[in-house]
Amino acid sequence: MRRITTILLISFTLFAPQALSAQGSFSQAHAEELGATIQAADMKHHLDILASDAFEGRETGEEGQRKAAAYISSYFYSLGLPPIGDNNSYYQQIAYTAENWNQVALSVNKSEFRHLWDYVAFPATNSDKGTQEFKEVVFLGYGIDDTRYSDYQGVDVKGKVVMVYLGEPLKADSTSWITGTRQLTEWSTNWRLKLKTARKWGAAGILLIDWQIQKTIADQRRLLLSPGFRIGRGEEPEKNYANNVFISPAIAQEIMGKKYKKVIKARDRILETGASQSIVLKCDLVLTQEKRMRQIIGENVLGYIEGTDPKLKDELVVVTAHYDHLGKKKDIIYNGADDNASGTSTVLEIAQALVKAKEEGYGPRRSVLCMLVSGEEKGLLGSKYYVENPVFPLKNTIADINIDMVGRTDEKHADNPNYIYVIGSDRLSDDLHAINEEMNSRYTNLELDYTYNAEDDPNRYYYRSDHYNFAEQGIPSIFYFSGIHEDYHQPTDDADKILFDKMEHIGKLIFQVTWELANRDERIRLK
Repeated sequence: MRRITTILLISFTLFAPQALSAQGSFSQAHAEELGATIQAADMKHHLDILASDAFEGRETGEEGQRKAAAYISSYFYSLGLPPIGDNNSYYQQIAYTAENWNQVALSVNKSEFRHLWDYVAFPATNSDKGTQEFKEVVFLGYGIDDTRYSDYQGVDVKGKVVMVYLGEPLKADSTSWITGTRQLTEWSTNWRLKLKTARKWGAAGILLIDWQIQKTIADQRRLLLSPGFRIGRGEEPEKNYANNVFISPAIAQEIMGKKYKKVIKARDRILETGASQSIVLKCDLVLTQEKRMRQIIGENVLGYIEGTDPKLKDELVVVTAHYDHLGKKKDIIYNGADDNASGTSTVLEIAQALVKAKEEGYGPRRSVLCMLVSGEEKGLLGSKYYVENPVFPLKNTIADINIDMVGRTDEKHADNPNYIYVIGSDRLSDDLHAINEEMNSRYTNLELDYTYNAEDDPNRYYYRSDHYNFAEQGIPSIFYFSGIHEDYHQPTDDADKILFDKMEHIGKLIFQVTWELANRDERIRLK
């Protein structure tokens, strides 16, 4: 990386601190010169390393991702940036947990039922119990234990499975027996409370009768069939919940057997009188819940350039890109050259331009955080962790600039690589949108394509990259993206297909937007 280029001979007065308050001459006199330091050759140097086989596809938690994090942090060190991360490092460390079923099965009286059809069990709220057999189930109304109404008082459920209805008992006029009004309690809105209560009373498990089981399964199918990564150590069901299953009314009826009408009468009495009812149901229940669980550690890498203006340096512009990718499957490596070594390399180039400006004594006025995040391919988890655990106050963060896949062309622009999709710039701030338009007109003249910014865009790209976690916090965000190509998420997304001249032009535009945001007198306004 070349960090020093020829500097135009400009008077000392222009570089003096008092000139920093003059937005026009201060910003424009040096912006083009600084942008010129962002060069295709330097981007290629970074990308060839990050997308090499040695980095094994940079999957979060794997050795390749750690190598990439070390490379990025070493580069920040070479720029002289301060280590503001954990333990005097450049890292913000994140624990990710993935929980899935290795095997889940349910039978009642030797009738086998199907997971994700007749019932659903969530790995996150269940412990690994293997196979358990029970000879009875206790019908326990609504599974509520409240000072105003309790299904548990006077009932021994230790070591037993209880079966309950979702929600809470309501009178004929839809008023709650608990509140005396139509205002429902947390027992209706937070089913986990029932799991906690069953565990507190020593129950071995809890079956929740779900009248809309097919809707529940449809809503949760994708989550249950995905790797299921989450930030942190999960919900720790061993400490918090009784093992649980959402079951269909048909399974509930099989458990009730000959006592079906008795249970229905008991439920009706609860609704009529507000008095709890319980019934012991004899049956052969076999439940298998074997979990597959793993925890991985990833890192966000933080490159902080402190602002030079005493009045503005507490405000922050964040520039993000994810550096993780899909890793490898057996001997096949998914190098992710475009996704997203291209964005990562661009952020590194922007960092060096900002450091150069500061070394030369003219900015940036506001601080800039160049942050490379992990866990994006697991569900935008690195950026989510940052906004939940910000190093700098979110109220002082004026914008996020996000870069994801900027090294290729899609089919629509095959004949004109000098374009970029712009997403989100006008969602929260008209100023941000206008700045991007102006900087492009002044410096780069790329085709700005807003196709994917449409509210009704079926691809929903606005919600699919790291800027969205900032936008959810009310922080104006802009996302730069070149579109999908045939090598997206394939092992063929390699460095030899990257258009580095295209990357250079896009990098210069992004730098100019960053520079303008960091140096203008007023922070951009929200809508």
